[in-house]
Amino acid sequence: MSAHHVVILGCGRSGTSIFGELFEHLKPYRYCSEPRYGELWTLDWTQPLAVKVPAEDPAYQPTPGLSFPLEHFLAHAPGPTRFYWQVRHPLDAICSLRPGIANEWGHHPKPPDWRDWLGRPLIEQCAHHWLYVNTVGYQAVQHLAKPTRFEDFVRAPRAFAERICGEAGLEPSGHKTALDAWASRVQDTSNAQFVEAQTSRRYSRSDHLTRIGRWRENLTEEEIARLIPLVSGAARAFGYKLEGG
Repeated sequence: MSAHHVVILGCGRSGTSIFGELFEHLKPYRYCSEPRYGELWTLDWTQPLAVKVPAEDPAYQPTPGLSFPLEHFLAHAPGPTRFYWQVRHPLDAICSLRPGIANEWGHHPKPPDWRDWLGRPLIEQCAHHWLYVNTVGYQAVQHLAKPTRFEDFVRAPRAFAERICGEAGLEPSGHKTALDAWASRVQDTSNAQFVEAQTSRRYSRSDHLTRIGRWRENLTEEEIARLIPLVSGAARAFGYKLEGG
């Protein structure tokens, strides 16, 4: 089997980092987390690359909703390339986005009207960010990208890892140790086995016991009622049914 290049996209704090780090365990992949877009073209494309969310580069005009120019990438990247769109329950993602959005809207790509939202409550800013990336961004790549859900790989990480390995063009039976190593890290609660993705650690908050459904611990009923109208439509497109939405 011949390994494909892989690009993992999606809103911040939705599992893109831990998903991407699966490829740190898989030979012959080279894994690149948020490289500046222009740096991609200095890499050796004769070996399979796995890239998580290319970072914005002032030398390139990004596609709206994305942090890089999709058409340029498609015109220059040697194929075949598999795209994934990582998504997470919006209320959980909103809770997790708070540290980054509170820090001068530190997640990218920023909605073009992000400054207009700075006077709104933080959770509404986070909702607006999630909505922008998962509508405008996803629509740009939905003809290419396969959606993957945070909840699915947290609940069954070994099965998820095996499936992705096969889709990438590798024989899962030849990578059992690597798949087991990644799967053992992915936990819904913090425990001795859980290992958080390296690039996610600066955004962590210890205000919840579980990762799936953390919104039940973090949000008040009033906050939930304000958020659902903002995100419920986009949530349904990814299979999330929000009460009241």
